[in-house]
Amino acid sequence: MKNIIPVLWFEKDGEKAAEFYTSVFPKSKLKGATYGPDGKVITMDFEIGGVDLGILNGGANFEKNPSISFTVYLESKEEIDAVWKALSNEGKVLMPLKSYEFSEYYGWVQDAYSVSWQLTYGKNMDSMVVPSLLFTKDHYGQAEEAIGRYTSIFEGSRIHDLYHYGEDQLTNHKEALMYGAFQLGDQKFIAMDSGLDHEYTFNEGISLMVLCDSQEEIDQLWDTLSAVPHAEQCGWLKDQFGVSWQIVPRVLNEYLRDEDKDRANRVMDLVLKMKKLEIGPLKAAYTGEE
Repeated sequence: MKNIIPVLWFEKDGEKAAEFYTSVFPKSKLKGATYGPDGKVITMDFEIGGVDLGILNGGANFEKNPSISFTVYLESKEEIDAVWKALSNEGKVLMPLKSYEFSEYYGWVQDAYSVSWQLTYGKNMDSMVVPSLLFTKDHYGQAEEAIGRYTSIFEGSRIHDLYHYGEDQLTNHKEALMYGAFQLGDQKFIAMDSGLDHEYTFNEGISLMVLCDSQEEIDQLWDTLSAVPHAEQCGWLKDQFGVSWQIVPRVLNEYLRDEDKDRANRVMDLVLKMKKLEIGPLKAAYTGEE
């Protein structure tokens, strides 16, 4: 399992979206789920092309938007056409599927579940699906700074490509980042600045969940990333760029998915009371030693 997992927020029934995506994309499958006391799905994991994603049924708090999308590399135009047809059904086309200077065959669509996908022709040797961050509004011009910040925090990180708009592009800031590719641990990312009049920016509708193996790792990431104290809740934080993160012990899913519902419910009750998650108390709740 990857250490950084994009999580899609839904009011309810997010598992239907996960089932839809795994029926649409090649090399995809459903994985585990967490259930509440009422038997309804709270979270579900799924995989597309070896990249882990998740859904969270959390209520009507947040709406997903294109500030975080997913670039998907597909190896045939026929594959793209089939996926595009499914995603655009009752969805919204953001950029038509056609040839562009930067891609022989490309389209950007927001599907019926409000998740945005950039489909492009070709093979990415490292990852079929790449989360893509679009820095807009107050965060326009911060993409390169964010890449530097993130790659300084996560071990095994690298910056692959940085391309700026330059003098001949339609932008007020030639230093703004037109395209940046980078890697946090084993997860690839793309970041771009956009000075267009977008009505959206980062929110909790799509967050990045980091699976941690120790309290020391949780503490370090929490102290380094968190920049909005009132956004801290249940392991969630918001960074200086407005991106939402979940800093989570890797063992938490094991606790929450235990067949012993009393154990799982004790852990969930404690998670809901915490800001930063603490492995020791969570383990004590799980074992009944609290």
